[in-house]
Amino acid sequence: MEPNLELFIDYLANTRKLSVNTIESYRRDIVQYITYVRKNNIAKYENASPTVILDYMMHLKNIGKAASTISRSLASIRAFYRFLVDRHISETDPTMDLQSIRPEKKLPQILTSSEINLLLEQPSTSDAKGIRDKAMLEVLYATGIRVSELVSLQMSDVNLDLGYIICRSTKKERIIPLYEEAVNTLRIYMEKARGTMTANPEEKALFLNVNGSRITRQGFWKVVKSYTKKAAIDKDITPHTLRHSFAAHLLQNGADLKSIQQMLGHSDISSTQIYTNLINNKIKNVYINAHPRAKA
Repeated sequence: MEPNLELFIDYLANTRKLSVNTIESYRRDIVQYITYVRKNNIAKYENASPTVILDYMMHLKNIGKAASTISRSLASIRAFYRFLVDRHISETDPTMDLQSIRPEKKLPQILTSSEINLLLEQPSTSDAKGIRDKAMLEVLYATGIRVSELVSLQMSDVNLDLGYIICRSTKKERIIPLYEEAVNTLRIYMEKARGTMTANPEEKALFLNVNGSRITRQGFWKVVKSYTKKAAIDKDITPHTLRHSFAAHLLQNGADLKSIQQMLGHSDISSTQIYTNLINNKIKNVYINAHPRAKA
């Protein structure tokens, strides 16, 4: 092993007490960097200039590395040079004035209205489990709440007469309306199915598993995967996909960002603005595919 790298790895393991996987990530990034520098006869890495680092970052980009990978690599190289400077092995840190590379934010995947309808049609309402599954899917898409919030709902959080649920998280609570189909489906579950799923009349959880206790996040994740497969929807759907779809569909149909922010429970509206980017990106793709001069 390169002696300086060996010293650095020893420092990570014995002084900083990092995990084996983290140390291996540092090692891999730095070995690749040193190999690049030597292969291209650019300079001795100990005295590399900022240009050398920038050339390497561009090399990673040109060979198809993701922005997140390039960002992590730069962070590893920066930590290595700081160590070399502290040990007086290198005179300067060539990464000092280089800005970190921000990983590209991936736009969330959403379902079309047709795919949502197809998914919601899958549960069979001939038994209690199917009635429960349909109610859970309807409530999730109707409200956009997180799956952790869905499975935490209590019976007392539901007001069917006025058509809303109360979603409680940390110290906040928000009231979210339900559309009529979600109210009807939830009413059928609460009046006809839920009582057959529990032997404990004191149970306060709204949604129960087949053993009569509160359903877990993992349990609901399996429900979503099962109906996605049954519907033959060729997308990687998770419970969060329904939350994203809820927000995007509201925005598409004229809802304002502030109202969507409140329903989603975002503390910062910048978290909600990603759905604007999603809609704008969709419009751009439609334009490129449809405008006769956009393909020239």
